[in-house]
Amino acid sequence: MNRILLASAFLLVSISAAFADEIPSALPTPAVSPVPAAISLAPKAPAPKLVEPHLHIARSNIAGHARIALTFDACMGQADERILSTLVRERIPATIFVTARWVKRNPAAVAVFLQNPDLFELENHGQNHIPAVDTPALIYGIASAGSPQAVRQEVEGGAAAMVAAGIPAPHWFRGSTAKYDLSAIGEIRAMGYRIAGYSVNGDGGSLLGAVVTEKRIASAKDGDVVISHINQPTHAAGEGVAKALVDLKAKGTQFVRLGDVEDTGDDKTTE
Repeated sequence: MNRILLASAFLLVSISAAFADEIPSALPTPAVSPVPAAISLAPKAPAPKLVEPHLHIARSNIAGHARIALTFDACMGQADERILSTLVRERIPATIFVTARWVKRNPAAVAVFLQNPDLFELENHGQNHIPAVDTPALIYGIASAGSPQAVRQEVEGGAAAMVAAGIPAPHWFRGSTAKYDLSAIGEIRAMGYRIAGYSVNGDGGSLLGAVVTEKRIASAKDGDVVISHINQPTHAAGEGVAKALVDLKAKGTQFVRLGDVEDTGDDKTTE
């Protein structure tokens, strides 16, 4: 009985296989649109290699009198009066990086800066707060300039807006996100700008709390360059910035602007 069943099964399989072999010739083959070779074989564009340069200034080498450069980005939004009033009241010098958009929106704060030339050095943060990267990329969700021409426009547009507002022509540039690719660094340097990195991130893009911000800035050492923001008056970080500045001054810290002291930057940003 088993032999009969096995033989029947073998015969059924053989017939099915033979019938299957005939199907391609009995039925028309459906047309399939070929995939263009340029699309199927095109390699994905590699992400640009980005750097976030450090910057240090010459140390005082005097115990108890650390030398620190305060830098503030004014990207968009309003002026943070908590920080601005502290800088003016305590006579603390700082370098402020402004965008064209911020300058246009904050004429009163710009006037305060210009009325205190011994305190404030105004420098270029770009026209529209676009990362100075000359290939397409997303950085913290912000689209980069994407081409050498667009990088140039970001830099030159920011400088032109500053001069139009009565601000002296800038010598330093800091791009949005403080990240660059090496080719863009070369392009910006060829335009005559020094590129401002930093060594202490004071407020995490103004997103940190007051206590954490205060501790970060208070940790600055002799020769450090601190980056914070002066354009977010509703963020808690501004409170921490203001308190840290007062505390550092009480400790004998020497505050300087970038243009007042020698500096050293990574990735050929200041060479």
